[in-house]
Amino acid sequence: MASGGEAPESWYLALLGFAEHFRTSSPPKIRLCVHCLQAVFQFKPPQRVEARTHLQLGSVLYHHTKNSELARNHLEKAWFISQQISFYRIIFATYFPASLLSELYCQQNLVDSAKPLLRKAIQISQQTPYWHCRLLFQLAQLHTLEKDLVSACDLLGVGAEYARVVGSEYTRALFLLSKGMLLLMERKLQEVHPLLTLCGQIVENWQGNPIQKESLRVFFLVLQVTHYLDAGQVKSVKPCLKQLQQCIQTISTLHDDEILPSNPADLFHWLPKEHMCVLVYLVTVMHSMQAGYLEKAQKYTDKALMQLEKLKMLDCSPILSSFQVILLEHIIMCRLVTGHKATALQEISQVCQLCQQLPRLFSNHAAQLHTLLGLYCISVNCMDNAEAQFTTALRLTTHQELWTFIVTNLASVYIREGNRHQELYSLLERINPDHNFPVSSHCLRAAAFYIRGLLSFFQGRYNEAKRFLRETLKMSNAEDLNRLTACSLVLLGHIFFVLGNHRESNNMVVPAMQLASKIPDMSVQLWSSALLKDLNEACGNTIEAHEAAQMHQNFSQQLLQDHIAACSLPEHNLISWTDGPPPVQFQAQNGPTTSLASLL
Repeated sequence: MASGGEAPESWYLALLGFAEHFRTSSPPKIRLCVHCLQAVFQFKPPQRVEARTHLQLGSVLYHHTKNSELARNHLEKAWFISQQISFYRIIFATYFPASLLSELYCQQNLVDSAKPLLRKAIQISQQTPYWHCRLLFQLAQLHTLEKDLVSACDLLGVGAEYARVVGSEYTRALFLLSKGMLLLMERKLQEVHPLLTLCGQIVENWQGNPIQKESLRVFFLVLQVTHYLDAGQVKSVKPCLKQLQQCIQTISTLHDDEILPSNPADLFHWLPKEHMCVLVYLVTVMHSMQAGYLEKAQKYTDKALMQLEKLKMLDCSPILSSFQVILLEHIIMCRLVTGHKATALQEISQVCQLCQQLPRLFSNHAAQLHTLLGLYCISVNCMDNAEAQFTTALRLTTHQELWTFIVTNLASVYIREGNRHQELYSLLERINPDHNFPVSSHCLRAAAFYIRGLLSFFQGRYNEAKRFLRETLKMSNAEDLNRLTACSLVLLGHIFFVLGNHRESNNMVVPAMQLASKIPDMSVQLWSSALLKDLNEACGNTIEAHEAAQMHQNFSQQLLQDHIAACSLPEHNLISWTDGPPPVQFQAQNGPTTSLASLL
């Protein structure tokens, strides 16, 4: 116990020193750290010390223990006391409790308590640029999580103007780029174009910390690439993607500059370098998927997932789990196309497990998860389950591009079933590529033409089918959509074969096979090899017909073995899940229960 004559700062600094020593020990001695901080209150300290100590206790308990109620209690006291003190030295303790306490409220699903707290803190923090900007970002993020993108955009606009007034062009760019990201999510493309143009000018003109400048450039280019990919413009995006990849290489060679910016409003980082690297891998995977470069997509996915595993050992940031889920969603689609259904199913199960751990992740990705299960069901010919999965996904999504993708695939299910005419025509009316198509995506519109061509083929309306498929080919060739090109070529080849035009059929099927093997797309290879066999038999080319038959047999065996392996997995029971959170466990099946007729 300190003697009565000692200044309060002496004993406070001593206890604080002991607390920090215990906190930073290896391993940390959190219990002793907390005891030291609690001892401060025995001295009946002045209010500024009391507020600061409650803040430190709340922070230690929040970050190092599971006692969130006690952490909340201390943070609420720190916030209450600090508001009573009009003294410049407490300014740090005034806004930090609000920031940390709102995080804790959100963790406890008390969002309605977090929002007024942040608004109050924003109102009284205008003389402290760093905290004012941070609190604006935090409240905008909270509105974004609630899917109130209009309020989030408004706050980011306020932040951008404030940053401009306090002379921080760097943080102004961060606010504007964040707003641009939300406008892209809202599909407000007319507002995105001028905003991205302004951001590009600010980024190029800003002279400051090289890592901060390059990180701004990465943020800007990621938005540009995403914008192109959302529009299905796979070929047009290549120059931006190349710049982005060069930019991340530049960042990886730069050393962190520890000189603090002169403007306190510039004390922000968008993402750590390692996170940016994963993000660039991710957009590269997205581009490779749309273009049909599936081996390249798998290569970059493997790199990104390895990087994520390393990062997650040291960092439990939710954004890493989001990156992981998005990467898995893309690689699952790759596996289904390349004939690795069993692996795809296990990766779907992995996404389920990640969503079980983070409920917010599930609310954001539930529609995608059911869509992936629908695609898996198509691949194993479980059409009733595919319909149920797609219908569930449609119920869960408000995203127009995803909705259009799901409807396109559901239409393909109805076409294959052959007896769902009313439902099919209702769907096709909503994704009519000739009239009022619901989204601006070049890729999805091309796919809608293909679906029309497929239906016309099954109905024997071959001239109409050729018109739709030629439109698909024109659009897919314009933007290097290789998989759509391969599918359209083989279907056109089939039409010409049925019409007896063997030469024209051969001119379609041979390049379809070459492109499908380059992707590689197992279903198109299977279809092309069967058609080549029939085509060569019809033309009397015995040797070529035998070679094509052998190829067809090899593809059939590969797909059959994978089919049996996938349907034998306990995870195959996921195809029956259409409601609520992902099931915790799976019961093993005795064997496959699906028909292989349409597969072979």
